[in-house]
Amino acid sequence: GALDGTHVLARVPRRMQQPFRGRRKDPTQNVMVAVDFDMKFTYVLAGWEGSAHDALILDDALKRNDGFVVPEGKFYLVDAGYGCRNGFLPPYRGVRYHLSEYSPRNRPTNTRELFNPRH
Repeated sequence: GALDGTHVLARVPRRMQQPFRGRRKDPTQNVMVAVDFDMKFTYVLAGWEGSAHDALILDDALKRNDGFVVPEGKFYLVDAGYGCRNGFLPPYRGVRYHLSEYSPRNRPTNTRELFNPRH
């Protein structure tokens, strides 16, 4: 499957707003979501502050009693914010990643560059 986080606007008391501010001025929750390859949600973890890092949220999800579990022999595609660990496959770091970085004249030049846009 695939796993990523998204930011959702949050309403929190004024005294608690600062940790919920990430890259934007408005408070948000960082919501981690996992989907299978049929595009069905398999896990959702909401409530984390907008400033929380994706890897921290994943660690919390894996440690919870009712937490996220990677089925034996399977893996989840993740972005570079999650890092490489058992059951999670990020793109290569320091290698072109976004489709906009490629063109018919600017094709992948090695196996890592070939992997990342397909990721």
